[in-house]
Amino acid sequence: MNVFFEESGDFKVGTVLSQAGEAYQVEMPSGKRTKVKSRDVLLQFDKPSPAELLEQAKTVAGDVDLEFLWEVAGQEEFGFTELGAEYFGHAPLPFEAAGLVLALHNAPIYFYKKGRGRYKAAPEASLRAALAGIEKKKQQAVVQASYVEELKAGRLPAALQPLVQQLLFKPDKNSIEYKALETAASELQTTPQRLMLSTRGIASAKELHMARFLFEHFPRGAGFPPVSVPSAPAGLPLAKVAAFSIDDVTTTEIDDALSVEHLDDGTVRVGIHIAAPGLAIRPDDALDKIARARMSTVYMPGDKITMLPDEVVEAFTLAEGRDCPALSLYATLNPETWSVLSTETRAERVPIKTNLRLNELDALVTEEVLESGAGDYPHKDELGLLWKWALQLEAGRMKKREAFGLKPEQANRVDFNFYVEDDVVTIVRRKRGAPLDKIVAELMIFANSTWGKLLHDSGVPGIYRSQGPGAGGWNAKIQVRMVTHAAPHQGLGVDQYAWSTSPLRRYTDLVNQWQILACAEHGVTAPLVAPFKPRDATLFSIVSAFDAAYAAYNEFQQNMERYWCLRWLGQEQARQVDAVVLKDEVLRLVEIPLVIRLPGMQQVARGAQVRMDIVRWDEVDLSLEARLLEVAEPTPETAAALELEEEEEATAEAGDTGESAAEEVAEAEGAVTVTDPASQTDVPAV
Repeated sequence: MNVFFEESGDFKVGTVLSQAGEAYQVEMPSGKRTKVKSRDVLLQFDKPSPAELLEQAKTVAGDVDLEFLWEVAGQEEFGFTELGAEYFGHAPLPFEAAGLVLALHNAPIYFYKKGRGRYKAAPEASLRAALAGIEKKKQQAVVQASYVEELKAGRLPAALQPLVQQLLFKPDKNSIEYKALETAASELQTTPQRLMLSTRGIASAKELHMARFLFEHFPRGAGFPPVSVPSAPAGLPLAKVAAFSIDDVTTTEIDDALSVEHLDDGTVRVGIHIAAPGLAIRPDDALDKIARARMSTVYMPGDKITMLPDEVVEAFTLAEGRDCPALSLYATLNPETWSVLSTETRAERVPIKTNLRLNELDALVTEEVLESGAGDYPHKDELGLLWKWALQLEAGRMKKREAFGLKPEQANRVDFNFYVEDDVVTIVRRKRGAPLDKIVAELMIFANSTWGKLLHDSGVPGIYRSQGPGAGGWNAKIQVRMVTHAAPHQGLGVDQYAWSTSPLRRYTDLVNQWQILACAEHGVTAPLVAPFKPRDATLFSIVSAFDAAYAAYNEFQQNMERYWCLRWLGQEQARQVDAVVLKDEVLRLVEIPLVIRLPGMQQVARGAQVRMDIVRWDEVDLSLEARLLEVAEPTPETAAALELEEEEEATAEAGDTGESAAEEVAEAEGAVTVTDPASQTDVPAV
């Protein structure tokens, strides 16, 4: 006897060898033997052979008219043999009955299975909907195939053009557009990103990186809604100073300016004047919501996305030839000892006489020129005096930094400025600690520390940068964190440090400016009127949101700097380059701040200079391959500098390790500046 039976959702045939109660021992045509329960047997037959029956059944199943079979079945549940008699017009032969079972089983949209060999016809509405779905899928498959062919031919289908960013950065993987892109990329042995570049869906690798960042952080675009520009309160007193700013040539958000007055009693009054959008923008108004949504200006070589609309920046930037609303910090100094006799904070209008530019003055204002008093340049006397005070401020910070157990900041490292015009990049090396940089940095640190103390002494919360050991005891890692109370910043060597000098481009500074204005205007009652009160949950949420946004913006800037470094290699047709070994397999190019890894490189002393042959680079995944050609011994100066960096790195291994004066320069200038990657453990790129 032969049987036709169901096993694990499949239909099989075999010859019965023996029977034991409710089970059969069956040998299948392949020779394999299996135990089959009697309840799983649908047919018993003598002829034809099992293999022949299965072949004939498949033929019958292929010839079944499902639409007619569905009509014949009616709406009641049925067994396959009952339906077979109706469909064939006679009691079905074994191969016909088996063929009918196969047909019913393989047509789930027509027939619902109700048990072994039992089925029920689908309701008409459900059947028509399912058939329509199948037809739609067939049509979609045809469309998808046409998309694939167009992509493989180097053309971007019209239907995919408005979906480029969605397909690359947040795709619906069930859509035919994504499936077509994936299929075409797979068949061409490339990636969807590279395929979009080859079909001009994305114009360039630069646009790819930019589009990915905007899609994630500016999904509604980087533009601004229409806004009305507020005015500073009427009646602000006019300062009797002639202030000047010191910035990079690309800076448009001029946040800070300086002034010097010689008083009748022989003392000197230095003014640090900060743009004051906080006088006009109020918490929770339209502009505040815009600034809070962005948290910071986003910098990248050749471009930036400002925190505030251009017309608002223009209204409050400290542009020369204007009387600008400002929050001023005046420090009265004894020029013999450079001690600070008193400080005063007030809101006022400040006449801005000059916007000095670093690219015009760097070569003129050197340490030697400042020490000798030689040369001729704008604001020479003021800069000479500020230079002397800056040196005293730096010495005081270094003394306190050492008291915290840290080594002095290094001044022999290199920073890099990026300038891009018409897609041509210029990367300029600048030695850290240039005189104009130091003047700006030291005075901004002084202002941030002094205003941080003012907030603390007034009982008004602010947003502080703190650097010191975290939880875990004496050997805990040194980390920078943002807090809402005064705490030491060991890296800078100050007792407190509240970012307050860049309110046009950092939201934390705008928040602090509101709080400082309350202190300056209301004195002891400031805690009652300041926008943010102690333990204000909103202030904590601002800190959290700023940290997240600032980290994302910094990562994007570093990626774009890496992109432009690779572009520089092609632009300069660099094939052999010099690099410095940072550690193990990690090297940094000498001429540009590009760090690469050479897997399998021979053991080379830290600080050694090597010559490399550039094999290839990729502007999409920002990678570079190179081959080591020769190795030179490290110079004593390089080795000493890297040794100190290594010690700092060991002290601050845990991540963000803090600012130095160099970061204040970059913040004050608003330029796209990246610190030499050899020193990334000391100064993160700004």
